[in-house]
Amino acid sequence: MSLAKSFFTYFSFVLICLLIVAASVAVAVFFERLARKKNGGTERILSTRKIVVIGVFSALAAALFYLDFPVFFAPEFYKLDFSELPALIAAFAYGPVAGVLIEFIKIMIKLIIKGTSTAFVGELANFVIGVSFILPASVIYHFRKTRRTAVVSCAVGTGMITLVGVLFNAFYLLPAFSALYGMPLEAIIGMGSKVNAGIKDVTSFVMLAVAPLNLLKGVMVSLITLLIYKKLSPVLKSEQMTKTEHVVD
Repeated sequence: MSLAKSFFTYFSFVLICLLIVAASVAVAVFFERLARKKNGGTERILSTRKIVVIGVFSALAAALFYLDFPVFFAPEFYKLDFSELPALIAAFAYGPVAGVLIEFIKIMIKLIIKGTSTAFVGELANFVIGVSFILPASVIYHFRKTRRTAVVSCAVGTGMITLVGVLFNAFYLLPAFSALYGMPLEAIIGMGSKVNAGIKDVTSFVMLAVAPLNLLKGVMVSLITLLIYKKLSPVLKSEQMTKTEHVVD
């Protein structure tokens, strides 16, 4: 790859990353304001209390991001982590904007401390996958804060993280990784074939490796959140809770 082509490729990738982050924040702000208007909420989207919690939970998410581990059904560069857990809990408590910001700050902390070993593709994947889970789950929950809605929102989020993971990897991330890392796409598929003989092309790669990985993450994060959120909620919020939250919180 020539220097000019390499620069253009990286510049385009960085620009896409920034656009995805900006779009995610914009969507989160829109739906949070919509839910706030419906429920009659008056608290600012980013109050001092929220900013403090976002900072603490971002650090916790970054720590969990480090505690990743491989899974037997996917190549070694696909690892499972539970860094979406703090983001989902904060998004349930404060709204989707808090969840998206935690996902972004988590990635930035990781890059500052450790850098990247995947030409930033892994970090973009983690952000997009995380937001595809946090956004729909928290938006649904904030329109009607009940235990049943919490379960439904987590189920929808799990479905979205699986679907987006499959489509984003198949149509963008795998080709981008191949171009940025200088590795033929066939070689990446071959790494998948070594752990699962059923992987023979991009379609089987995402269906047999990416889909179960994201499905497992969504289910695990959802279960843990549903188990501990009720106990954490009074700590995260002020003692005086709104009437719309009393069923769950």
